[in-house]
This record gives sequence, C-alpha cells and structure tokens, in this order.
Amino acid sequence: MAIFATENDQFIIDGKPTQLISGAIHYFRVVPEYWKDRLVKLKACGFNAVETYVAWNIHEPKQGVFNFEGGADLVRFIKTAEEVGLYVIVRPSPYICAEWEFGGLPSWLLADPEMRLRCFHQPFLEKVDAYYDVLMPMLKPLLCINGGPIIAMQIENEYGSYGNDLKYLNYLRDGMVNRGIDVLFFTSDGPADFLFQGGMVPGVLETVNFGSRSEEAFAKLHEYQANAPKMCMEFWNGWFDHWGGEHHTRDADDVADVLDRMLAANASVNFYMFHGGTNFGFYNGANYADKYQPTITSYDYDSLINECGEPTDKFYKVREVISKYVKLDPLQLPEPVRKKNYGEVELTKQVSLFNALNHLSAPIERTCPETMESVGQDYGFILYTTHISGPRSEAKLTLQDIHDRALIFLDGVYIGVIERWNSDDQVFLTIPDKGATLSILVENMGRINYGPRLKDRKGITEGVCLGGQFLYHWTIHSLPLNDLSKLRFEMKKGNDDNIPTFYKGFFHIDEKADTFLNLKGWKKGIAYINGFNLGRYWEIGPQKTLYIPAPLLKEGENEIILFELHGNEGSFVTLSDCAILG
Repeated sequence: MAIFATENDQFIIDGKPTQLISGAIHYFRVVPEYWKDRLVKLKACGFNAVETYVAWNIHEPKQGVFNFEGGADLVRFIKTAEEVGLYVIVRPSPYICAEWEFGGLPSWLLADPEMRLRCFHQPFLEKVDAYYDVLMPMLKPLLCINGGPIIAMQIENEYGSYGNDLKYLNYLRDGMVNRGIDVLFFTSDGPADFLFQGGMVPGVLETVNFGSRSEEAFAKLHEYQANAPKMCMEFWNGWFDHWGGEHHTRDADDVADVLDRMLAANASVNFYMFHGGTNFGFYNGANYADKYQPTITSYDYDSLINECGEPTDKFYKVREVISKYVKLDPLQLPEPVRKKNYGEVELTKQVSLFNALNHLSAPIERTCPETMESVGQDYGFILYTTHISGPRSEAKLTLQDIHDRALIFLDGVYIGVIERWNSDDQVFLTIPDKGATLSILVENMGRINYGPRLKDRKGITEGVCLGGQFLYHWTIHSLPLNDLSKLRFEMKKGNDDNIPTFYKGFFHIDEKADTFLNLKGWKKGIAYINGFNLGRYWEIGPQKTLYIPAPLLKEGENEIILFELHGNEGSFVTLSDCAILG
C-alpha cells in the first residue's frame, strides 16, 4: 500500500519526497489491445505515473444504462497500468473537455430543456449522483490506501474557465468523500487570477495548466497557493487540429527545454498528451471562439507517442531530460506493431440513403423540426422531410440555428449546403405548381467541448422558414448509424454526385497489421471497418487518412463501408502503411 501525501512544497510517497512525472493516455481513445503497449512505452520514457480522464458519455450512453466493458473497461486499464509499475491519476469529474464530444457529458442531459450544466442545479446533480453511485465503487478498491495504484483524483476540470460556483465544487468533493474516495484531491486551471478564483476549492490542491512560460505560471499559482507542491497538470506539448485548419506541431527541443526548467524547479508535471490516440466514431468534440470549429478524427496531438503508437523525436528528447533527474534503466521498448500496405480495395456495392431509410430508422411525425436530443438520439445524422405547396416563386430557405451541417434536397435533387460556421451559405427554392418535397439532412459534427456554449443541441434547433414563412409538419428520421447490418446493397452502378450513399467493399488478408485508410478522391463522410466506426473523413483536411489498428481487422475477409455525402471520383480506397495528417 502506497501512502501518498503532500508536505509543504513536495509530494511524499511512502515517506520519500517524489516528483511526479506523468503522462496522459485516454483509454477511450486507444483500442484495449494496445493499452499495455502504450503504458510500457510511458514507463520506458522515464515516467512514474499515467493520467486519464473518465468519459461519462461512454460509460452511461443512455440514462441508467452503464457500460464498462471492452474499450470502456476503465478498471482493466488502471490494473494494466499497475502491472506496468505506474501510479495512476484519475480525472473522473463529470466534465473533462479533452476535445471530446460534449466534454464527456452524455448527450441525453440536453433532452431536458431546463437543464443547467456544471452548477448547483438539482436535476444535473441528480444525474451526476446516479453516475457516481456506479463509478466510485469501482474505483475505491483501486485507491492507493486500499493497495491500488490511484494516488490522486480530480474534483472538476478547468472549472474557472466556465464558472465560479463553489457550492457545486464542494458538492462534487463531498460526493466523492461520501462514496469512500480517500486520496489526494485536486483541481486544475489556467494561470490567471479569475481562473484560480473560479476553480479553486478550499483545502484542495490546485494545479495549473500551460504549454510554456512555466516560471510565470507557477509564480501566479504561488500567489494563491504558497505552501503546496507545484504541479502542471496539463503540459501542452502538442495541440489538436480542426477540420479545414492546419496540422499543429511543436518543436521537440522547445518541449524538452520547458520540461527541464520545470523539473529543475522541483515541480511535478503531467504531459498532455503523452499519447493522444483517436476520436473514433462520432466522439470528436468542437470549439467555439468566433465560430464553430469541429475537431478532426485523429487526436495525434504531435505527442511523444504518435497516433499509431510509434515513439517520436519528442519521446527521446524528453527521456534525455528526465535522465538528468532520475536514474533510468537502459531503454527497452516493445516490438513495434507492424504497419502494412494492403493496397487498393474496390467498393463494388452501394445503396443510397433515401433508398435505405426504412432499414435504418422508423419515421417520427412532429409539428416542428425537433433536435436529436428531443427524439432520444445522441450522434450521427437526422433527416427532416416536409411537403411544400406550390406554386411559389424563388425564396430564401432559412434554417434557424442549424447544428451543424445541412444538405438540402428538393424532390430528391441536391440543392445546396448550409453550414453553421459559414454565414455566406444561402439556398433559394422555387416550388412548382404541384408542390415539392423538401428534405434536410443534418450532420452532428460534434458537440462543443469547452467554454460557455456547452449546451449544444443538435439538428434544427429552432425552425425552418421559406421566404419568411415557417414550415410545419415534418417527418423525422433519426440516423445514429450505429448499426448498418440491415442495409441491402446492390452492385455499384456509378457515382451518385451529392446523393448521400453507402458504399461497400471487401478485402482479404493473411496477416493482421496496422494500416491507414487513404480516402483520396472521396469528399466527406464516415468510414467503417468490420462494423466499427473509424470516424469522419473530409477532403478539406488537414487529415487525409484514417488509422485502422490491427485488432479491428480479421484474418480472412474484411468489410469496408463508407457513408459518402457528396459522391466520389472513383470506386477505390487504399490501405497504406503510413498516415497523412497534414
């Protein structure tokens, strides 16, 4: 049993002053077959701890329905870290940010139109309590006081960047204590007065998040917390990417220099990220500064271990710095996971979305277009259809508060796109004498994960106007696209430009290896391998390939399905042995 405590300005483990050198690995961004590989590499780099968030939305995908199996097996991840010889820092706060969908909050919270998030609002607290009643008993046996590896747990995450409700923060702390959590608690915020003032809890260790200028950050922390260990809970050694933006990188020597200065100052550190992983499925988040910006599928983060698990230049530079402060064993790394170029795969079968609706969704009749959350949907797409009487001369179509990207069809013909972030998008409709059927396919591109706009309901959130007149009486098809097994494919006939279509192909392999799905010639959509949702692709980049870990493949026949929104230039995809991230 490890005894972990603080004494003046130091962490103490079993009576010995200890600098924590930790790295973030999110179990939910890595296939479980690779957890040990990534953790062994963390240990080999000289780290003594791993940190992970706990994503509420993967553990309670439907209210009252809990999942802690497979890629959501948090206990297995923590025990694997213990086997490797690492301490564990757990951040189970209801909200995690992490560029993760809705900051880890479950989408069903937004089905309540009166819901208030991250404050002392009883309906929200009741949902947190029900979740903690399941989660905390799973973590309790793994605490260091009970012989496990967990040495510290977070109360809330960067709360000063959101609010100042101390009553709420104390409620979360007391809820953990009352469920038997008896380890060091902490909070984490950026190095600014208002952030510390909003996010700190009396008697709870405050840590600080930054990417550079460590001396300034720790000096500001010292103003608020003078007699406690200095710890950077998020040392941003890389960064994430948005669709349509650039791929971010950071010089390894710069990262090593900042780390060296922190360790020389007797500070502890948690690298965010040590290994970023992948936003599989629909779990990417989004940010909103001056406009809505969805995050890409890859969460490579330009970190010490890249998306597919390979040590980068930063790994070796950081290890060299750590070796100045800690005696390290000779470097021993696991055998690299093989990468393989399987070549071209022809997608020979297809079915259009409109021909597949009855196999994907049961229609819902509503007077007004309603959000995903109000019809019990979490992620994916939602289709709204209504009939417009005619004749009508050309008029502007207005989607009030569209979240996030809408394709417009009139009598099955593609008319245009309206994107939340593009104020220049305009669609005009002319309705013939007999009237016309209007269909609007809306893609949820990821709920906002940071800042004051967290309450990010998806679909058409207000209404639809044509020429200033609201349109009523809609047929709604909920399209989470989490099960494509009922689709009835036909042989591919050609490219259906701008008609959302599912394409399917098969390939045979004798040996499983990591590979990368190159989507050159395809425009925008979702990719599946053997029924597993790999995530989004989009020709605007920066990401041009999707990572396929070997455990998702099968020896023998494998299936690829693309849900392509805008048609394609050919019928092939390529499985290559290298990533293209921009």
